[in-house]
Formats: sequence, C-alpha cells, structure tokens
Amino acid sequence: MIDWTLARQIAGFAAGSEPAGPLGVDLGPLVERSERRVSGYTGLVAREALPGPEAVSRGQWAEANLTTLAGLLDPVAERLGGRLDGAGPFAGAIRAVTSATLAAEVGLVMGYLSQRVLGQYELSLIQPEAPARLLFVAPNLRKAIEDLDVDAGSFLGWVVLHEVTHVLQFSGVPWLRGHLGGLLREYLETVDVRVEEGAAGRLSSLRDPRRILETFREGGLAALVQSAEQREIMDRVQAVMAVVEGYAEHTMDVVGAEVLPAYAGLREAMDRRRRSRSTPEKVLQRLLGLEVKLRQYEVGKSFCDGVVERHGLDRLNRVWSAPEALPTLDELRRPDDWAARGEIEGPRPAAA
Repeated sequence: MIDWTLARQIAGFAAGSEPAGPLGVDLGPLVERSERRVSGYTGLVAREALPGPEAVSRGQWAEANLTTLAGLLDPVAERLGGRLDGAGPFAGAIRAVTSATLAAEVGLVMGYLSQRVLGQYELSLIQPEAPARLLFVAPNLRKAIEDLDVDAGSFLGWVVLHEVTHVLQFSGVPWLRGHLGGLLREYLETVDVRVEEGAAGRLSSLRDPRRILETFREGGLAALVQSAEQREIMDRVQAVMAVVEGYAEHTMDVVGAEVLPAYAGLREAMDRRRRSRSTPEKVLQRLLGLEVKLRQYEVGKSFCDGVVERHGLDRLNRVWSAPEALPTLDELRRPDDWAARGEIEGPRPAAA
C-alpha cells in the first residue's frame, strides 16, 4: 500500500547527497572501550557481540530506518488498502494517490530526521530476526562538532557512550525488546484507518478548544488523532523510552566525566544543540510530536539522576528487574515515590 520506492527517493532527496566521509576516529576501538566502561558502571552485560559501528551518510541512515519502518506500517497500510478496494470504480485511482501521499509523508519525515540524528542503535522491535546496527551519521557529527566548537575526540566518545548504553540495555535486559515490541504491536492493532468525512483525527469529538491545545501541546498532531486507548498505550511506550533515554544520558555524563579528556562543557553544548531550532523546524517538530522526544531526554535524565543521587545506582537498576518495575509517566516526575516502591523480584543486570 505504501510506495516504499517513492518513500526512499523522497527521503534521499530530503537527506541530501553528502557522503559519510571520514570522522578522523576509529570507531571500532572506541566502541570496545565504551562497552567495558559502561558495563563497569552500570552492571549491564551484552548477551552477544555488539554490532560493528558504521559511519553512514544521512541518506544511508534514512534508508535503514525506512526498512525498519516498513515492518511497522505495512500491516496498518494494508488494512487501509482493504477499505479502499471497496471504494467502487475509483478504487484504483484513490489507492494510487493514497499510496503516493503516504510515501511522501514518510519519506519527508525520515529525510528531516536524517539532518539531526548523530547516532543510533537501529533495532527492529517487532522483527527480532532483523539484524541490529550501530549507526553514526558522519555529516551530522562533523557539523555538530564545528557548530558547537567542542573537542572532536571527546564529543565522538561521548556520543558513542550513549549509543553503547542503548546496546547494553537491549542486549543485557532480556525482556526489554519484547516488552517494547509488544506495546508497539498492541498500539498498531488499534489503528483502524477509515477514509470518511470526520474520521481524521476525531477532531469533532474535541469540542473544548483548551482540550485541543493541551492535547496538541503534549503530543503534536499525532496525539489529536489517537483514541483514548491508543493514548494510554503510547503513554506506556513514552514512559519506557524516557527511562531508556534518560538512563543513557545519565551514564554518558557519569562515565564521560571520568574518561574523556575534554568532557567539560559537552552537556551544555549538547543541550544547546537540541534546543536550537529555526522557527520552521520548531513548527515541524510540533506537528510531528517530536518535542516529546526531547522531553524524554530531559524527564528521563532528571529521573535517573535523582534516583542515583538520593538512593544509589542499585536502586535505579531496579528498572531493569521486570516490566512492572518501570516507572509510570507520573512517577518519572516523582523519582522518590518510585524509589519507595517495594522490592520487585526479577533478574538484575549481572556484574561486569
């Protein structure tokens, strides 16, 4: 239903043609050292060898993510296609236009994101047979180093610490990938696309302008089209991702301060980069709900920092004991309440 060839063409055009090019640092040894250091601090141990790091172009990053995205969106798109097949003599034309429209939207989003991403542990949550990749977007890293005026070696090492932490989270916590994948499947099963007047967004059900603004502020345009059931599932997904991202942010600061020669100022520079957007970019981020991602970094890191500062790393590592141990969205803002929970039985990360 989605014309993925067209989506890739549009994403490639939006991403630009700048090649990956050299970073001036051998990423392989850097990843190996980071694995030892992150494991030494967190206690998380990979159950299998880490994927080799790849320095990629923006277009290559978009291509990799479109491949993963296809596994997520194709079942939903096929349900839409089934509805269109019953649209009478114009079904074929409507299907073609819809296919191209979806492809354009997906391609443009991936192309936009490719301009901002520095690194990514690229992992399919609902296709466990798909190989994981450890990607670093070389043009964006070079641009960030220049724009932020930071030491290249330390900055690259800091970004690697973040992504390696993600590898150890998903490889060292046996249930995490399946838990997130289950939430995504549950969400996608609730998505039932209808082509009829008033279906898009259920906006007619949001009579209160204040409620519309509040919903939009929290989740962007996507939040306006979600049902109550979908929002509840997405809240759970966002809570998990806030912990995943916040834990990585906490770890990269603690370990980075110990091992990087020019660590001072990196956190301030990174936060400044995340908040520095032109007005069109800010509008697009709001429409796509991408500001939620930025809040995941901030709220998750504040939660992890607060738990470690007042209760220690062992208490924070309870988040990896079982899905039931994960904080809710409310608990993320009240780390002491989460830390006061009773002990939750389950496997802990093994000592490195």
